[in-house]
Amino acid sequence: MIRSMTGYGRAQETLGGRDITVEIRAVNHRYFEYSSRLPRAYGYLDDKLKGLLQSAISRGKVDVSLTMQTIDGGGADVSINRTLAADYLRELRQLGEELGVKDDVTLSVLSRFSDIFTVRKAAEDEDQVWNDVRQVAEAAVERFVAMRQVEGQRLKADVLNRLEAIEEAVTGVEERSPQTVAEYRARLTAKLQELLQTTTIDQQRILTEAAIVAEKLAVDEETVRLRSHIAQLRDILELPEAVGRKLDFLVQEMNREANTIGSKAQDVQIARLVVDIKSNIEKIREQIQNIE
Repeated sequence: MIRSMTGYGRAQETLGGRDITVEIRAVNHRYFEYSSRLPRAYGYLDDKLKGLLQSAISRGKVDVSLTMQTIDGGGADVSINRTLAADYLRELRQLGEELGVKDDVTLSVLSRFSDIFTVRKAAEDEDQVWNDVRQVAEAAVERFVAMRQVEGQRLKADVLNRLEAIEEAVTGVEERSPQTVAEYRARLTAKLQELLQTTTIDQQRILTEAAIVAEKLAVDEETVRLRSHIAQLRDILELPEAVGRKLDFLVQEMNREANTIGSKAQDVQIARLVVDIKSNIEKIREQIQNIE
């Protein structure tokens, strides 16, 4: 299924006493490029998250954000530096005596000195933490991919519409091309009659000259290849895997054929059709830059 490279997915769950949130954003990029924002204490999860995303995303500049908050207050050992607390208390009382102010130092006052507290986080089971984070990340990836698929279908519909427009223009080129040869032969006959001042013209000479011009102006091979590329592009749009690079190659080939037709066909009507073809090819190129 066609998927866009831009997308967003978010999931949040409470697991193992933690509030876990994973957000995934992506924009266009030629290759897979990964960046992340994780709490410092959980940096060991970075490679695991990258592997999880890379298994689901082949192209795009991907940014993942992980936030984790302990909600039950457990899992930590708090100790107090009593010596430091006593030093604070002594100095504050001495200051009160020196300044002649009332001694109103209370426990709540001492608690404001954060450096008397030491908080040691209990050791966590890293495997269990990863299992919880992975569960949330997989839900975020699922929503992220779903959004990409919706956008991808819109891109696909636009590309298919433009392919139809290109085919119509190619049909016009195929119908017009033989007429250019006939018109050239008529102009050649008129020119020779004017030069020779006679209606007796060497028809074989005209046919030979017209055949040479027809060979130079013929675009049959180019239109056949262009139609073949269009058919291949439609087939690729139905493939289940990432197809952005394949589409990009085919669009380059289509543009090459259109340029050749434009350079060979010396005709105003065909030139206008070629402009339409190239315009739609360029629009398709812009769209497939967003396809994974």
